[in-house]
Order: sequence, then structure tokens, then C-alpha cells
Amino acid sequence: MRALRVDGDKVTLEDVPVPRMEGEVTVRVTMSGICNTDLELARGYAGFRGTIGHEFVGKTADGRRVVGEINAGCGVCDLCASGDPRHCKTRTVLGIVGRDGAHADWLSLPERNLLVLPDAVSDVQAVFVEPLAAACGVLERCPRARDARVCVIGDGKLGLLCAMVLAANGNAPLVVGKHERKLAIARARGIETSSIEDAKKRGRAFDVVVEASGSASGFDLALDLLEPQGTLVLKSTFHGASAVEAARVVVDEITVVGSRCGRFAPAIDLLARGAVDVSPFVSEIVSLDRGVDAMALAAKDGVMKVLLAENA
Repeated sequence: MRALRVDGDKVTLEDVPVPRMEGEVTVRVTMSGICNTDLELARGYAGFRGTIGHEFVGKTADGRRVVGEINAGCGVCDLCASGDPRHCKTRTVLGIVGRDGAHADWLSLPERNLLVLPDAVSDVQAVFVEPLAAACGVLERCPRARDARVCVIGDGKLGLLCAMVLAANGNAPLVVGKHERKLAIARARGIETSSIEDAKKRGRAFDVVVEASGSASGFDLALDLLEPQGTLVLKSTFHGASAVEAARVVVDEITVVGSRCGRFAPAIDLLARGAVDVSPFVSEIVSLDRGVDAMALAAKDGVMKVLLAENA
């Protein structure tokens, strides 16, 4: 089968065996999405080598149209037994840690990871279930964001999805960013936006700040905007070390919360109800045959989301 693979900073489309893992389901991938994590992996982040990709929709041999939770746990530890393998000590992560991913013709996941999609969710929408679930994870990790004064730093895909999730739950935040075209996507959904400079003029006006800029500078900006005893929800991951001014966190008693993967069911529900519109994020749909070029396209300024289709 075709598979888009990374080795160090090299990205290639290769012909590899179809994954057939004992006790798991082999899924034919119909569409997958290139995300910033894929681009970071291609720059050496986490030292991953193999097939990348974790945002996908596909079909099982018995005809089910599915998406899949990306963390595959051992299945027997207390976390897995509770139905949440996201922090299983021996977990693998689709296309990120120890498991080949979704930018391929086929992938393998445990049956318990798969969720069947309702007809109301299209394939294009389904590719966004994973990043939308990550956005839903803000409310899981920080319930006070449902009714607090919230700011989202970052006008990329993740930041905008976080803002849309908050708005869909009745608490539209302020979105702070640098790109007028991207901020316009938020405003079209009735969400207030601001430049970085204008946000700073508001002072420390927020109880919760979601940092989704993808830049180390976002942490400092979040501290500039948070009231004492506020909560900073970190969504950004990037290659390399970053400096943290710990004194500000300690003196102002800031709670710092990491937020990685969310659960898929709430994201599927939002899409099925039309509560979140992902169509503005789709920049281009290309064939998996053009996967290497698609990675280069996805890395360009202004490009939101490039989707890979099995036959585009």
C-alpha cells in the first residue's frame, strides 16, 4: 500500500505492507488531514519514524464508516479498564508514538478505538473529529471555561476550533491573533477578535486563557492577559525548548493546565448538529499520490488544512 513516511527530516511516499495487527481492525483510509503535528514530526519532533497522520475517516471490512481515537492503550491497566487509554503507560499513538499512522491506504487500530459516524457527518467533516476533540478537551480539563472570561491566543486551526467549541457551549471567547483572514472566520461565527496589541491594552482581564498559538511567546502573552489565580490552558506543542518565567506563575498563583487529546463523541455530536462549521479550514484536497507535495503545501503561510484523499 501507499504510505507517507518520515525518517528524520525526510518525507517520502513509499510502498509498504498493509498493517495487520493481531486483535485489531484494519481500516481502509478514505481521507486524512495534514496537521501541524505532522509538520513538526517531519522536522524531527519526538524522533518519530514511520507513517505519519492521525486525522482520518475510513471504512472497515464490514462496511462501517469510522473515525478512531488515536491513543491505543494496553487494554488491561486501570486507565484502559475505565475506558480512557490516553495516559496508559504503554500506549501507542496513531502516527505519533510507536504506531504507523493514517496518511496511507490502510491503518490498524483496536476495535475499542473506533467510532461509527452518523450519516449527517460528511467525510470532510469527519477528518476534523480529532482536532475538534482536542478543542473539546479544553472544557474537559478546565470546566470553569464554560462560564468564565476566556481568551484564546492563536488564530490557527486549533485556536479557532477551541473558540468555536467554547461558543457552541454558550461562552464565546475573545480570539487573539495576527492574521485578518483567519480572524474573519471567528467573526463569521459571532466570536469577538483582537490583535495582540489591542488585547494587551485590555490588561489582565481574563479568568482563563487558552494558549494555542504554536509559539513559545504565547505563554508570556497569556500571563499578560490573565488575572491573578487565573488558569492557563496550554494546547501548543512544538519542537525545541522554551523559557518560562516561573516567578510570574508563582507570585500570581496561576494554574497551568496541559490539554492534549479530547474524547471523540462530543466532537462528533457538534458536527452532526451543525454547531461547528469546519468548511472554512479546507484549503485543498489532493490525492495521497501527491502526499510529499501536500506536506510542503500545508507548511506554507496562509494554508489552513490540506486533506489527502485515496483517489482525488
